[in-house]
Amino acid sequence: MALDQDWDENEEDKDGTEMSFFDHLEELRWHIIRSLASIVIFTVAAWIFREEIFGIVIMGPTKVDFYTNQVLCKIAAETGMTSLCMQKADFILQSREVSGQFMMALTQSIIVGLLFAFPYAFFEIWRFVTPGLKNKELKAARGAVFWVSLLFFIGVAFGYFIVAPMAINFLANFKLDPSIQNQFDINDYISLLSMLTLACGLTFQLPMIAYVLSQVGILTPSFMREYRKHALVVILIIAALITPSPDMISQLLVTIPLVGLYEISIIVSGRVLKRKMREELEDA
Repeated sequence: MALDQDWDENEEDKDGTEMSFFDHLEELRWHIIRSLASIVIFTVAAWIFREEIFGIVIMGPTKVDFYTNQVLCKIAAETGMTSLCMQKADFILQSREVSGQFMMALTQSIIVGLLFAFPYAFFEIWRFVTPGLKNKELKAARGAVFWVSLLFFIGVAFGYFIVAPMAINFLANFKLDPSIQNQFDINDYISLLSMLTLACGLTFQLPMIAYVLSQVGILTPSFMREYRKHALVVILIIAALITPSPDMISQLLVTIPLVGLYEISIIVSGRVLKRKMREELEDA
């Protein structure tokens, strides 16, 4: 394969020896082992501090004095938009299985381990991929680990501080009938919180996805501008799904950053196109 040939050539340039297919497999194995080791280390650390993580981080979005709610309540007091200030989440968490609390502690530790190990794990994957890239491709992909990690953590923070509190508060206080009491399973709660935060972390990779697709010629800024209205409709649907509250302010708090991501992606795609055109002129 061409990729294998380029890879072998790059490896030969570096140390004068050509790596075989099995050498690449061995190299991949060690990258995977180091990635898994980082996940295990952070998971063990999260297990040691499991009580603090659960009380402060996991249960944080359900509390009235949560940072996001304090800020929104101050804005509500100054603007008169009382709907911004979230009510106390009216529900009881239960563990309905013998091993429920143990599994919950293990699950939250693994999730925290995955979150904090993500930059290093991605770095290991990137180290395995880079020998197969040409000089131009390496130059174009410079800083990929930094930007992917930064956007991921910004997305996770957005999901945790904005999306999760609003979604959880609405669902916890929604009642079909006053006689029905909300008693949620702890594992369901953690699954919801994890899904919202991780989904936002992945959603914030949109500029990087646009960069890669533009680099290979699949995506163009003109295409994204042409379908901007369609993208806005999709964004509004996504905002409605992840923030089920009918409050317009809540919808805007989610919609505006997503629209911003789309516009940034257009700019990123445009810069990639300009650079490719400039390189073609230089090579001509």
